[in-house]
Amino acid sequence: MDFTPRLEQIRQNTRQIDNLLRDARLVVCLGNRAMLSLFVGGQIGQRNLVGAATCESSGMGLVERHRPTMVFLSDILEQGSGISLVQRIKRFRPSIHILLLISQEHRQAAIQEAIQAGCDGLLVESRLGLGSATAALHAISGGGIYIDRSLTDFYRQDASGTGLLDPLSEREKEVLTLVARGETNAEIGQQLFITTDTVKTHLRNLSSKLQARDRTHAAVLGLRLGLIDWPNDEDPG
Repeated sequence: MDFTPRLEQIRQNTRQIDNLLRDARLVVCLGNRAMLSLFVGGQIGQRNLVGAATCESSGMGLVERHRPTMVFLSDILEQGSGISLVQRIKRFRPSIHILLLISQEHRQAAIQEAIQAGCDGLLVESRLGLGSATAALHAISGGGIYIDRSLTDFYRQDASGTGLLDPLSEREKEVLTLVARGETNAEIGQQLFITTDTVKTHLRNLSSKLQARDRTHAAVLGLRLGLIDWPNDEDPG
């Protein structure tokens, strides 16, 4: 693919990503040393980068030592497993946002494990440079989740027989859709013309119906069960 026509858009995306990371403490763990070197030597998150590694054990050590707010890692590492690292980080500190780079889209079981572990974002390596990283950071920095659209067919399920206590109302689906996009309660209220307290009530109700641990888990379940549409990641920004 000739990326020349996209160079200016890529530069704009880079500036947006750097801005989205302005308050983050970032650890990077990538199995590809060339990609890691380009990341560390590039323009993204340089003020916020506190550690970099190429294997699971070193990555976990950096997380335990620096306690970052965000970890960007790849599924394939020099030693160990990126999926296993996601699971270990989420057990250690569930609040850490994790963005996982998928090298092979057909690794369905591994991707499923990452989602179940609470991974906040899934990017596909072959789609980098098309705006997906910007969309992912925008979503997860707002408390939402992001799963690349090319992966969604793996997780579309029939909502019948899902064990829901009660079906979601249309309003609850609207609220859940906006949660998945990373909108705050105040922003959801503004868009739906309801109060923040009403938003909180809808969140409590739908979380109970979905038997979700928190709002992010509720969004994951809603997406996997096909109850809401996947956030649109087609815009290059």
